Amino acid sequence: MTLTSATVRSERHGPPGGPPDKRPRPPGRSAGAWFLVLPALIPILVLSVGPLLYGIALAFTDAQSGRTRSTQWVGGLNFQDLLHDTLFWESFRIGLVWAFGVTVPQFVLALGLALLLNQNLRMRWLARALAIIPWAMPEVVVGLMWRLVYHPDAGILNETIRDLGLGDGRDWLTGLATALPAVIVVGVWAGMPQTTVALLAGLQNTPQELHEAAALDGAGAWRRFRTVTWPVLRPVALAITALNFIWNFNSFALVYVLTNGGPGGHTRLPMLFAYEEAFHYGQFGYAAAMGCVMVAVISVILAVHLAGRLRGGEDR
Repeated sequence: MTLTSATVRSERHGPPGGPPDKRPRPPGRSAGAWFLVLPALIPILVLSVGPLLYGIALAFTDAQSGRTRSTQWVGGLNFQDLLHDTLFWESFRIGLVWAFGVTVPQFVLALGLALLLNQNLRMRWLARALAIIPWAMPEVVVGLMWRLVYHPDAGILNETIRDLGLGDGRDWLTGLATALPAVIVVGVWAGMPQTTVALLAGLQNTPQELHEAAALDGAGAWRRFRTVTWPVLRPVALAITALNFIWNFNSFALVYVLTNGGPGGHTRLPMLFAYEEAFHYGQFGYAAAMGCVMVAVISVILAVHLAGRLRGGEDR
């Protein structure tokens, strides 16, 4: 008896409209898929997962600098000491102030710039190119450039203040009241381009027909933004804001070049505090415990963010 093609398909995949075939796949197909994924997994395991696991293990030891010193397992002693370390928790508070202080203005200004660059303007390509210049600059270069801007004697900021007759200027990066706000301004300026690019990409995915239909119905600019633009832009905005908060909380190079944590620890972020413990004082185990706490905080933030997105139905 001969089998038609429909019969063969029915035997392989089940009857039309019925449940899919649940027979086990050949083991070679799964092995081939892992073989294709392996080149991408190896760098992740070597450069990310491996150091993370090593750092977690190091946090439970008394590892210190010195070739001849032996490392002993101390359990949770480092974490117990960390609970009573007021300097670390003060740096943690400063890190949260810095992260929120940079992320919120960064998003607001980037949203305004993205809306502007999305308009049909003359020389728009040039404006878009100029807008991403800070993103292309290394953080060390940005820090050195802004140190010149804030220089108390020859800085362009104080020179402008003197020319306008507003005073003699001040030393922005060494004043207790001005150091952190001055550094936050630099952080906003340096990180705004990447937020602008992400939001601009989201704006370009908004159907123009919806804007035209809303305009014909008499909707103003704010109403069109609230009812047409923002629903499309909201997933992008939530994602880039969460990433910006994590990146800003883990900042190191920019603040290190600008103030090195000063004056008096007023700009000492948690990552900078851990760096000092490890490489200035040689307390590698204690610094690793700080790193574990920061990873835990970032994980909680990510969990809350993802839970909010799932409750909002954005991932469906």
